[in-house]
Amino acid sequence: MDEDFSFLQPLDLITKDVYELRQIIKEKRKSLQKEKDKDKDKDKDLGREHEGERGRIRDKERHEREKELEKDKERSDKDKDREKQHEEQTNREMVTDQEDKVEVKLEDNKVLGGPKPMDISTTSTSQACEIHSSDVTILEGHTSEVCACAWSPTGSLLASGSGDSTARIWTIADSSSRHGSNGPPNVLVLKHVKGRTNEKSKDVTTLDWNGEGTLLATGSYDGQARIWTTIGELKSTLSKHKGPIFSLKWNKKGDYLLTGSCDKTAIVWDVKAEECKQQFDFHTGPTLDVDWRNNISFATSSTDNMIYVCKIGEVLPIKTFAGHQGEVNCVKWDPTGSLLASCSDDITAKVWSMKQDKFVHDLREHSKEIYTIRWSPTGAGTINPNQQLVLASASFDSTVKLWDVELGKLLHSLNGHRDPVYSVAFSPNGEYLASGSLDRSMHIWSLKEGKIVKTYTGNGGVFEVCWNKEGDKIAACFANNIVCVLDFRM
Repeated sequence: MDEDFSFLQPLDLITKDVYELRQIIKEKRKSLQKEKDKDKDKDKDLGREHEGERGRIRDKERHEREKELEKDKERSDKDKDREKQHEEQTNREMVTDQEDKVEVKLEDNKVLGGPKPMDISTTSTSQACEIHSSDVTILEGHTSEVCACAWSPTGSLLASGSGDSTARIWTIADSSSRHGSNGPPNVLVLKHVKGRTNEKSKDVTTLDWNGEGTLLATGSYDGQARIWTTIGELKSTLSKHKGPIFSLKWNKKGDYLLTGSCDKTAIVWDVKAEECKQQFDFHTGPTLDVDWRNNISFATSSTDNMIYVCKIGEVLPIKTFAGHQGEVNCVKWDPTGSLLASCSDDITAKVWSMKQDKFVHDLREHSKEIYTIRWSPTGAGTINPNQQLVLASASFDSTVKLWDVELGKLLHSLNGHRDPVYSVAFSPNGEYLASGSLDRSMHIWSLKEGKIVKTYTGNGGVFEVCWNKEGDKIAACFANNIVCVLDFRM
């Protein structure tokens, strides 16, 4: 139902069934037709020559539209396979994305003569930067798009979560020893459904390792959080949410797990007791992200444009941050827990402090929705205390921007992708940034120079990128069911 998406809100898609969606479309169509008929009647009453003028304008518009469609068709044929892979991705992204594509097309046509804005610092992504195939390990096994990946903080284990209703734990050999034995990587399959896989309601949407790397938590579309051991045993199933889990995080100490759900709530789970410690229901829309500030307090963000800072034992939020004008996609505390960064569909990122209600900085250089943000592992409270703390934001405008958080100023705009950027990750030493995009490529940027030093292109959109703790491997997960591990040496 391509042409009908415009009638639907993203939220309708994940909360209503197909029958209801068809009804909505029918209703909207009807009212649109009524409007058209009204217009027609108005036109009839208008003077003849006025009518002629309007007709000309309308013809011209129609002509433009047809040209537009023609171009779109050519483009969409090219994009068909890319679309196909992406189709399965959660509806929230799907709709934003569809709107996104339409906007891009219009813009392209507007500036037909002019230079494409993206060509600023793509700085000859020449063969020299392309990661050599001998440095790439391709992990096959998932049977649907892979939307999440995370390295264990301690060992050589990589976890991935997919729309095929499984998570997988891969054992990745050392770079040095790998070339000797090219056997298949050792993998554990964590099934979220008995028997048949690829059941959409069991999509694994998010995963996180505890600080010791002994337990893996997964969040699923079925609303359950699950805790697994490193040998793939299901240790606990935590059920209370009434909708998909979009985000989950362990606290540093590892005694609590925090989950945020489409049911508008966040829950802190007591992991030992395997029970809900406290449920927080302040938001009026789905909870999109959660992030711990310390072992007992955390922030949540939602489609309701609000951010709340909550604390175990408190029945009300200890802080409310209002200021975004659109869904708040992501919240992250800086390494010391003193500043909170947020990003939104309102095209801004903001930085907040517990010391005041209004944002400290309003970062407004992107031209489309900002999908995610990350703090660098630098400055006070990190292992790189002498480097400047920076914030990275990744947007549907296909750029990544780096911000000086002291001044609230743009440091670098990293323009190398051609499609929305879904994921960014800093290397542990804070010198490099990896970015993954719907354009199928993953770039590694030198932050000193603000340019691409390595790049890898796969066969599907990149949903997440992450570095191992040594900083010599990067994992990327793709829409075409693949996880790649790249050996990184400069």
